[in-house]
Amino acid sequence: MLSFDCDYVAGAHTKVLQKLVETNLESLSGYGEDVYCKSAREKIKKACNCEDADVYFLTGGTQANLVIIASLLDSYEGVISADTGHINGHEAGAVEYTGHKILALPHHDGKIFAEEIEKYIKTFYENDSHSHMIFPGMVYISHPTEYGTIYSKNELEKIYEVCKKYEIPLFIDGARLGYGLMSKESDLTLPDIAKLCDVFYIGGTKVGALCGEAVVFTKNNTPKNFVTRVKQHGALLAKGRLLGVQFDALFSDNLYFEISKHAIEMAEKLKSVLKEKGYRFFLESPTNQQFVILENKKMDELRKNVSFCFWEKYDENHSVVRFATSWSTKEEDVEKLRKIL
Repeated sequence: MLSFDCDYVAGAHTKVLQKLVETNLESLSGYGEDVYCKSAREKIKKACNCEDADVYFLTGGTQANLVIIASLLDSYEGVISADTGHINGHEAGAVEYTGHKILALPHHDGKIFAEEIEKYIKTFYENDSHSHMIFPGMVYISHPTEYGTIYSKNELEKIYEVCKKYEIPLFIDGARLGYGLMSKESDLTLPDIAKLCDVFYIGGTKVGALCGEAVVFTKNNTPKNFVTRVKQHGALLAKGRLLGVQFDALFSDNLYFEISKHAIEMAEKLKSVLKEKGYRFFLESPTNQQFVILENKKMDELRKNVSFCFWEKYDENHSVVRFATSWSTKEEDVEKLRKIL
Protein backbone atom coordinates (compact mmCIF):
# COMPACT_ATOMS: atom_id res chain seq x y z
CA MET A 1 0.00 0.00 0.00
CA LEU A 2 1.41 3.37 -1.04
CA SER A 3 1.02 6.05 1.62
CA PHE A 4 0.25 9.66 0.77
CA ASP A 5 -2.14 9.97 3.67
CA CYS A 6 -0.35 12.46 5.91
CA ASP A 7 3.05 13.78 6.91
CA TYR A 8 3.27 12.05 10.29
CA VAL A 9 2.57 8.44 9.34
CA ALA A 10 6.29 7.51 9.37
CA GLY A 11 8.33 7.39 12.57
CA ALA A 12 11.33 9.70 12.73
CA HIS A 13 14.27 10.64 10.53
CA THR A 14 17.19 8.24 10.85
CA LYS A 15 19.50 10.92 12.31
CA VAL A 16 16.92 11.75 14.96
CA LEU A 17 16.52 8.09 15.91
CA GLN A 18 20.27 7.62 15.92
CA LYS A 19 20.67 10.51 18.35
CA LEU A 20 18.00 9.03 20.62
CA VAL A 21 19.80 5.67 20.65
CA GLU A 22 23.20 7.26 21.26
CA THR A 23 21.93 9.18 24.29
CA ASN A 24 19.59 6.52 25.60
CA LEU A 25 21.64 5.38 28.61
CA GLU A 26 22.71 8.86 29.72
CA SER A 27 21.35 9.98 33.07
CA LEU A 28 19.80 13.39 32.46
CA SER A 29 17.72 15.95 34.31
CA GLY A 30 13.98 15.93 33.68
CA TYR A 31 11.33 18.37 32.48
CA GLY A 32 13.45 20.04 29.80
CA GLU A 33 16.42 20.92 32.02
CA ASP A 34 18.85 18.50 30.36
CA VAL A 35 21.84 19.47 28.23
CA TYR A 36 20.14 18.51 24.96
CA CYS A 37 17.11 20.71 25.57
CA LYS A 38 19.45 23.56 26.43
CA SER A 39 21.52 22.94 23.30
CA ALA A 40 18.43 22.72 21.11
CA ARG A 41 17.10 25.99 22.53
CA GLU A 42 20.32 27.78 21.64
CA LYS A 43 20.33 26.34 18.12
CA ILE A 44 16.72 27.36 17.56
CA LYS A 45 17.32 30.89 18.85
CA LYS A 46 20.30 31.20 16.52
CA ALA A 47 18.27 29.89 13.55
CA CYS A 48 15.56 32.45 14.37
CA ASN A 49 18.16 35.22 14.71
CA CYS A 50 16.44 35.97 18.00
CA GLU A 51 18.87 35.47 20.87
CA ASP A 52 16.38 36.77 23.44
CA ALA A 53 13.65 34.30 22.49
CA ASP A 54 12.24 31.83 25.01
CA VAL A 55 11.91 28.25 23.71
CA TYR A 56 9.82 25.48 25.25
CA PHE A 57 9.29 21.90 24.12
CA LEU A 58 5.72 20.58 24.23
CA THR A 59 4.38 17.14 23.44
CA GLY A 60 2.26 17.90 20.36
CA GLY A 61 0.46 20.44 18.19
CA THR A 62 -2.92 20.37 19.89
CA GLN A 63 -1.25 20.80 23.26
CA ALA A 64 0.86 23.69 21.95
CA ASN A 65 -2.20 25.42 20.53
CA LEU A 66 -4.37 25.15 23.62
CA VAL A 67 -1.59 25.96 26.11
CA ILE A 68 -0.42 29.06 24.21
CA ILE A 69 -3.93 30.37 23.69
CA ALA A 70 -5.10 29.65 27.23
CA SER A 71 -1.94 31.23 28.68
CA LEU A 72 -2.10 34.47 26.69
CA LEU A 73 -5.83 35.20 26.82
CA ASP A 74 -7.86 36.66 29.66
CA SER A 75 -11.01 34.81 30.68
CA TYR A 76 -13.27 37.10 28.63
CA GLU A 77 -11.21 36.87 25.41
CA GLY A 78 -11.41 34.66 22.33
CA VAL A 79 -9.10 33.98 19.41
CA ILE A 80 -9.65 35.02 15.80
CA SER A 81 -9.06 32.19 13.33
CA ALA A 82 -10.00 31.14 9.83
CA ASP A 83 -13.08 28.93 9.92
CA THR A 84 -10.86 26.21 8.44
CA GLY A 85 -8.16 26.80 11.06
CA HIS A 86 -6.86 23.68 12.76
CA ILE A 87 -8.01 24.87 16.18
CA ASN A 88 -11.53 25.32 14.82
CA GLY A 89 -12.01 22.17 12.80
CA HIS A 90 -9.66 19.40 13.89
CA GLU A 91 -8.92 19.62 17.60
CA ALA A 92 -12.15 18.40 19.16
CA GLY A 93 -12.89 21.78 20.76
CA ALA A 94 -9.63 21.63 22.77
CA VAL A 95 -9.20 25.41 22.79
CA GLU A 96 -12.82 26.08 23.69
CA TYR A 97 -12.53 23.43 26.40
CA THR A 98 -10.09 25.84 28.10
CA GLY A 99 -12.86 28.46 28.14
CA HIS A 100 -11.87 30.54 25.12
CA LYS A 101 -14.21 30.92 22.18
CA ILE A 102 -12.86 30.69 18.63
CA LEU A 103 -13.97 33.70 16.57
CA ALA A 104 -14.06 32.25 13.06
CA LEU A 105 -13.66 34.31 9.90
CA PRO A 106 -14.35 33.00 6.37
CA HIS A 107 -11.20 31.63 4.78
CA HIS A 108 -9.63 32.28 1.39
CA ASP A 109 -7.95 29.02 0.43
CA GLY A 110 -7.20 28.59 4.11
CA LYS A 111 -6.00 32.14 4.77
CA ILE A 112 -7.45 35.21 6.48
CA PHE A 113 -6.40 38.74 5.60
CA ALA A 114 -5.48 41.83 7.57
CA GLU A 115 -8.37 43.99 6.37
CA GLU A 116 -10.94 41.39 7.43
CA ILE A 117 -9.31 40.97 10.83
CA GLU A 118 -9.34 44.73 11.37
CA LYS A 119 -12.96 45.00 10.21
CA TYR A 120 -13.97 42.33 12.73
CA ILE A 121 -12.15 44.02 15.62
CA LYS A 122 -13.37 47.51 14.67
CA THR A 123 -16.97 46.30 14.36
CA PHE A 124 -16.69 44.64 17.76
CA TYR A 125 -15.62 47.84 19.53
CA GLU A 126 -18.21 49.93 17.69
CA ASN A 127 -20.96 47.76 19.18
CA ASP A 128 -22.31 49.49 22.28
CA SER A 129 -22.96 46.07 23.82
CA HIS A 130 -19.44 44.71 23.31
CA SER A 131 -18.89 44.42 27.07
CA HIS A 132 -21.42 41.55 26.91
CA MET A 133 -19.51 39.79 24.14
CA ILE A 134 -16.31 37.79 23.71
CA PHE A 135 -13.39 40.18 23.17
CA PRO A 136 -11.02 39.47 20.24
CA GLY A 137 -7.84 38.89 22.23
CA MET A 138 -5.54 37.15 19.75
CA VAL A 139 -5.13 36.28 16.09
CA TYR A 140 -4.26 32.68 15.15
CA ILE A 141 -3.00 31.65 11.72
CA SER A 142 -1.20 28.55 10.51
CA HIS A 143 1.69 28.57 8.06
CA PRO A 144 1.14 26.59 5.90
CA THR A 145 -2.65 26.60 6.19
CA GLU A 146 -4.91 23.57 6.26
CA TYR A 147 -5.06 23.86 2.46
CA GLY A 148 -1.30 23.90 2.00
CA THR A 149 -1.26 27.59 1.11
CA ILE A 150 1.23 30.04 2.56
CA TYR A 151 1.26 33.66 3.61
CA SER A 152 3.52 36.10 1.81
CA LYS A 153 5.80 38.37 3.80
CA ASN A 154 3.62 41.33 2.86
CA GLU A 155 0.45 39.57 4.01
CA LEU A 156 2.05 38.65 7.32
CA GLU A 157 3.39 42.17 7.85
CA LYS A 158 -0.10 43.61 7.35
CA ILE A 159 -1.68 41.14 9.77
CA TYR A 160 0.95 41.90 12.39
CA GLU A 161 0.40 45.64 11.97
CA VAL A 162 -3.28 45.15 12.77
CA CYS A 163 -2.40 43.08 15.83
CA LYS A 164 -0.01 45.73 17.09
CA LYS A 165 -2.57 48.48 16.44
CA TYR A 166 -5.12 46.75 18.66
CA GLU A 167 -2.49 45.43 21.09
CA ILE A 168 -3.30 41.75 20.69
CA PRO A 169 -0.76 38.96 20.03
CA LEU A 170 -0.31 37.15 16.73
CA PHE A 171 0.19 33.41 17.10
CA ILE A 172 1.48 31.29 14.21
CA ASP A 173 0.79 27.56 14.25
CA GLY A 174 3.90 26.06 12.65
CA ALA A 175 3.00 22.36 12.70
CA ARG A 176 4.22 22.21 9.08
CA LEU A 177 6.43 25.28 9.25
CA GLY A 178 9.41 23.64 7.55
CA TYR A 179 7.34 22.82 4.48
CA GLY A 180 6.08 26.40 4.28
CA LEU A 181 9.53 27.93 4.59
CA MET A 182 11.05 25.64 1.97
CA SER A 183 8.28 26.14 -0.58
CA LYS A 184 9.61 27.57 -3.83
CA GLU A 185 6.98 30.30 -3.60
CA SER A 186 7.89 31.37 -0.07
CA ASP A 187 9.51 34.75 0.55
CA LEU A 188 9.60 34.20 4.31
CA THR A 189 12.51 32.95 6.39
CA LEU A 190 12.55 31.63 9.95
CA PRO A 191 13.93 34.98 11.22
CA ASP A 192 11.05 36.71 9.41
CA ILE A 193 8.55 34.49 11.20
CA ALA A 194 10.18 35.27 14.55
CA LYS A 195 10.09 39.00 13.82
CA LEU A 196 6.51 39.17 12.52
CA CYS A 197 4.60 37.50 15.37
CA ASP A 198 4.54 37.28 19.14
CA VAL A 199 4.66 33.51 19.47
CA PHE A 200 4.92 30.57 17.10
CA TYR A 201 5.95 26.97 17.18
CA ILE A 202 8.23 24.86 15.05
CA GLY A 203 6.56 21.58 14.24
CA GLY A 204 8.53 18.43 14.89
CA THR A 205 5.80 15.79 14.75
CA LYS A 206 5.15 16.35 11.04
CA VAL A 207 8.72 17.27 10.11
CA GLY A 208 11.03 14.44 11.08
CA ALA A 209 10.53 13.95 14.82
CA LEU A 210 8.70 11.13 16.57
CA CYS A 211 6.75 13.78 18.46
CA GLY A 212 7.03 17.26 19.88
CA GLU A 213 6.86 20.95 19.00
CA ALA A 214 9.18 23.83 19.88
CA VAL A 215 7.23 26.87 21.13
CA VAL A 216 9.03 30.18 20.63
CA PHE A 217 8.09 33.45 22.37
CA THR A 218 9.86 36.22 20.50
CA LYS A 219 9.15 39.51 22.30
CA ASN A 220 10.06 38.93 25.97
CA ASN A 221 6.40 38.08 26.36
CA THR A 222 6.38 34.59 27.85
CA PRO A 223 3.38 34.25 30.17
CA LYS A 224 4.22 34.13 33.86
CA ASN A 225 5.00 30.61 35.11
CA PHE A 226 4.57 29.16 31.63
CA VAL A 227 6.10 25.79 32.53
CA THR A 228 3.50 25.43 35.27
CA ARG A 229 0.76 26.17 32.73
CA VAL A 230 2.23 23.59 30.35
CA LYS A 231 2.17 20.99 33.11
CA GLN A 232 -1.40 21.85 34.14
CA HIS A 233 -2.50 21.04 30.60
CA GLY A 234 -0.62 17.74 30.45
CA ALA A 235 1.88 18.89 27.84
CA LEU A 236 5.10 18.60 29.85
CA LEU A 237 7.19 15.44 29.59
CA ALA A 238 9.10 14.25 32.65
CA LYS A 239 11.61 12.81 30.18
CA GLY A 240 11.95 16.15 28.42
CA ARG A 241 15.17 14.85 26.91
CA LEU A 242 13.07 12.97 24.34
CA LEU A 243 12.09 16.29 22.77
CA GLY A 244 15.39 18.06 23.36
CA VAL A 245 17.45 15.33 21.74
CA GLN A 246 15.18 15.31 18.69
CA PHE A 247 15.22 19.07 18.15
CA ASP A 248 18.94 19.20 18.81
CA ALA A 249 19.36 16.73 15.94
CA LEU A 250 16.86 18.54 13.68
CA PHE A 251 18.68 21.84 14.14
CA SER A 252 22.12 20.39 13.55
CA ASP A 253 23.67 20.61 10.09
CA ASN A 254 20.54 22.24 8.63
CA LEU A 255 18.65 18.94 8.87
CA TYR A 256 15.21 20.45 9.54
CA PHE A 257 15.37 22.56 6.40
CA GLU A 258 16.93 19.89 4.21
CA ILE A 259 14.28 17.28 4.96
CA SER A 260 11.55 19.90 4.52
CA LYS A 261 13.01 20.78 1.14
CA HIS A 262 12.92 17.10 0.19
CA ALA A 263 9.19 16.95 0.93
CA ILE A 264 8.60 19.95 -1.33
CA GLU A 265 10.62 18.36 -4.13
CA MET A 266 8.53 15.19 -3.81
CA ALA A 267 5.35 17.28 -3.84
CA GLU A 268 6.43 18.93 -7.07
CA LYS A 269 7.00 15.52 -8.64
CA LEU A 270 3.65 14.35 -7.33
CA LYS A 271 1.96 17.42 -8.77
CA SER A 272 3.54 16.73 -12.17
CA VAL A 273 2.30 13.13 -12.12
CA LEU A 274 -1.23 14.18 -11.20
CA LYS A 275 -1.27 16.79 -13.98
CA GLU A 276 0.18 14.32 -16.47
CA LYS A 277 -2.63 11.88 -15.66
CA GLY A 278 -5.27 14.55 -16.15
CA TYR A 279 -6.36 15.05 -12.57
CA ARG A 280 -8.14 18.29 -11.68
CA PHE A 281 -6.78 20.29 -8.75
CA PHE A 282 -9.10 21.80 -6.16
CA LEU A 283 -6.65 24.66 -5.57
CA GLU A 284 -3.00 25.48 -6.16
CA SER A 285 -0.85 24.52 -3.19
CA PRO A 286 2.89 25.33 -3.13
CA THR A 287 3.63 23.00 -0.24
CA ASN A 288 3.53 19.29 0.57
CA GLN A 289 -0.27 18.99 0.56
CA GLN A 290 -1.94 18.56 -2.84
CA PHE A 291 -5.72 18.59 -3.26
CA VAL A 292 -7.43 17.00 -6.24
CA ILE A 293 -11.02 16.34 -7.28
CA LEU A 294 -11.86 12.67 -7.84
CA GLU A 295 -14.95 10.89 -9.03
CA ASN A 296 -16.25 8.90 -6.08
CA LYS A 297 -15.95 5.63 -7.99
CA LYS A 298 -12.35 6.45 -8.90
CA MET A 299 -11.64 7.37 -5.27
CA ASP A 300 -12.90 3.99 -4.05
CA GLU A 301 -10.92 2.15 -6.71
CA LEU A 302 -7.71 4.04 -5.96
CA ARG A 303 -8.02 3.34 -2.23
CA LYS A 304 -7.35 -0.33 -2.88
CA ASN A 305 -3.68 0.47 -3.54
CA VAL A 306 -3.06 3.98 -2.22
CA SER A 307 -3.84 5.65 1.09
CA PHE A 308 -4.81 9.31 0.95
CA CYS A 309 -7.11 11.60 2.90
CA PHE A 310 -10.72 12.43 2.10
CA TRP A 311 -11.03 16.18 2.51
CA GLU A 312 -14.53 17.31 1.65
CA LYS A 313 -17.50 16.60 -0.59
CA TYR A 314 -17.28 18.46 -3.92
CA ASP A 315 -20.64 17.47 -5.41
CA GLU A 316 -22.87 14.41 -5.55
CA ASN A 317 -20.39 12.46 -7.68
CA HIS A 318 -17.02 13.95 -6.74
CA SER A 319 -14.87 14.42 -3.64
CA VAL A 320 -11.84 16.52 -2.76
CA VAL A 321 -8.96 14.36 -1.53
CA ARG A 322 -5.52 15.22 -0.24
CA PHE A 323 -2.22 13.64 -1.20
CA ALA A 324 0.58 14.58 1.20
CA THR A 325 4.32 14.10 0.87
CA SER A 326 6.73 14.33 3.77
CA TRP A 327 10.36 14.13 4.76
CA SER A 328 10.06 10.33 4.39
CA THR A 329 8.51 10.22 0.90
CA LYS A 330 10.69 8.43 -1.64
CA GLU A 331 10.95 9.20 -5.34
CA GLU A 332 10.10 5.57 -6.10
CA ASP A 333 6.81 6.05 -4.21
CA VAL A 334 5.83 8.77 -6.66
CA GLU A 335 6.84 6.57 -9.60
CA LYS A 336 4.77 3.69 -8.26
CA LEU A 337 1.81 6.05 -7.99
CA ARG A 338 2.34 7.08 -11.60
CA LYS A 339 1.96 3.44 -12.70
CA ILE A 340 -1.14 2.93 -10.57
CA LEU A 341 -2.79 6.06 -11.93
